[in-house]
Amino acid sequence: MSGAHHISGGNYSNNFVVPSSNFKVLQGTPKEITKTADSGKSITSCFCPDCGTTLFRYGDTFGGIDGMRIIKAGVLDDVNLLHNTKPGAELFAPERIKWIPALDGAGQVEAMPPPS
Repeated sequence: MSGAHHISGGNYSNNFVVPSSNFKVLQGTPKEITKTADSGKSITSCFCPDCGTTLFRYGDTFGGIDGMRIIKAGVLDDVNLLHNTKPGAELFAPERIKWIPALDGAGQVEAMPPPS
């Protein structure tokens, strides 16, 4: 298994990518742990100190999207946002588990996108 599978804790992970300037923790103070990815770059995972749920991630491992927050979709309160937003891309697509099909309409990306 790849580092992407290990860090997501499963076969895939649904996330929203937003600029840090548009992101705000509304309640509490997340705990943080920083790890080194397979690429040698750092990634910081922020999680709930009470239940341990991963909330979001950030770091230099996100291929040119520094200043962004990778928010775990399942922690959002707005269920309509989840129903009305389709994935735009599958990152690390070549590492997809063989029995999981590609998402229709989503770009298939080999790794993190390069800087834009």
